[in-house]
Amino acid sequence: MSEGIKHVLVPIHIVLSDSEKEELLKKYSLNSLPKIKRKDPAILSLNLEPNTVIKIERKFRSFKEVYYRVVSNE
Repeated sequence: MSEGIKHVLVPIHIVLSDSEKEELLKKYSLNSLPKIKRKDPAILSLNLEPNTVIKIERKFRSFKEVYYRVVSNE
């Protein structure tokens, strides 16, 4: 598991393992997930390849929201 930059205003970006990606793709197709640009500042330091799936965790005071994105060259 890899994480992107750490800053109070940037949500946590985590690279999914192959098994986590496989589990997610049982529910959603890769094409249905929103994209994140490979050169997005939040994940740039991770040096990711296209089609890598990222889990984004946004924490609030009383709950946490989870989003998924697919790395894209676009």
